[in-house]
Amino acid sequence: MAGGLVALLDDVAVLARAAAASIDDIGAAAGRASVKAAGVVVDDTAVTPQYVHGLNADRELPIIRKIALGSLRNKLLIILPAILLLSEFLNFLLTPLLMLGGAYLCYEGAEKIWHRISGHAEEHASVEEAMPDEKTIVTGAVRTDFILSAEIMVISLNEVADEAFVARAVILVLVALGITVLVYGVVGVIVKMDDIGLNLAQRSGKAVAAFGRGLVKAMPKLLSVLTVVGTAAMLWVGGHILLVGTDELGLHALYDVVHHLEEAAHDATGALGGVVGWIVNTLGSALLGLVVGAVIVVVMTLTVHRRKAGSDASGH
Repeated sequence: MAGGLVALLDDVAVLARAAAASIDDIGAAAGRASVKAAGVVVDDTAVTPQYVHGLNADRELPIIRKIALGSLRNKLLIILPAILLLSEFLNFLLTPLLMLGGAYLCYEGAEKIWHRISGHAEEHASVEEAMPDEKTIVTGAVRTDFILSAEIMVISLNEVADEAFVARAVILVLVALGITVLVYGVVGVIVKMDDIGLNLAQRSGKAVAAFGRGLVKAMPKLLSVLTVVGTAAMLWVGGHILLVGTDELGLHALYDVVHHLEEAAHDATGALGGVVGWIVNTLGSALLGLVVGAVIVVVMTLTVHRRKAGSDASGH
């Protein structure tokens, strides 16, 4: 009896270790998948505060909460089932779909740069001075989030495509929950930073008041930095997706060029080789992303945007 109990306890211990290892593996895979989606995450974090800009302070967090819930519904109820079925039954479509998403990221990044250098960003801001109602704000934000969330989930899926179906599903649920909490938690802190700063600026302590004024002044700069970092990250991630995708589809030329440059930089810089090689690969990916994005911007400007401008003019 005692021997049987010991054997049973030993089996339980083995199963517990296996379960713990599986949890560790799932956690590690979820972490890797989340890192690969970093470019979209940064852009999502940079975009969302703009939706509550100009609203009453007491409505900012409730609206962000609604957008976050909409984002979670997008990921868990629509995108996740769709991409899991796709990965299970039409796995060969994942690379082309991922590349399509990568091209969209390149387009978004290049379009932001074009708007900045052409002055369209200021025109766009002036048009949006009249704030819509909260329902319209939330609906628009959730619609935009759907595209970004789809990118996050597809990029994440590509990192765990070799996992079993259940493990894949669990990892993607963890990614969806973790990234949504991270993005909208950070967004909540960002949009309340000026309020916190104003509150601190009214305190009696000179150091606290100075810190509060600094927070208020830092808010616009922080949003500007996030926008720049988000744009660069979109070009990098989108370009890298296209670079790897073309290689997987048998078109090796672009990947080989960047890979050879990365290896040459690695070999030429000694102890810093790993970092320098990564920088070269990142710059090569971002340059490819910028070129592809610029081409799409030109095509869209000459076709869709021109037709839309023409229809708006005829409507007036």
